[in-house]
Amino acid sequence: MKKDIETKEDVVILVNTFYESVKQHQRLGYIFNDIAKINWELHLPKMYSFWGSILLDEQSYSGNPMVKHIALSKITTLTEVEFADWLLLFTETVDSLFVGENADVAKSRAANIARLMLHKIQNVQVL
Repeated sequence: MKKDIETKEDVVILVNTFYESVKQHQRLGYIFNDIAKINWELHLPKMYSFWGSILLDEQSYSGNPMVKHIALSKITTLTEVEFADWLLLFTETVDSLFVGENADVAKSRAANIARLMLHKIQNVQVL
């Protein structure tokens, strides 16, 4: 039986499962692995802190993901298609693993993040 996202371990499971899907996704995997050349050993702990801060009130994340995504958008295509793929994978991952208030918050926040990042990328003039 599924439970809600309640602990750091739950966040780690969510993030690891999600990014395994991302790595294998035809469009997103290429962006993360070949264009951005993500160092997963460094990236995953940042994502644990990011989602832990959002879902568990950890206050452990510091950084500006917007700047990195805007810079990435200047070297590869980041459109509604890529953000829709990202959001669909994220939502499917949450739904496959968890159910509850924090699971709903995770999906809602992911949708807001995707919408905001896409808006900023489409409307950025200069970094």
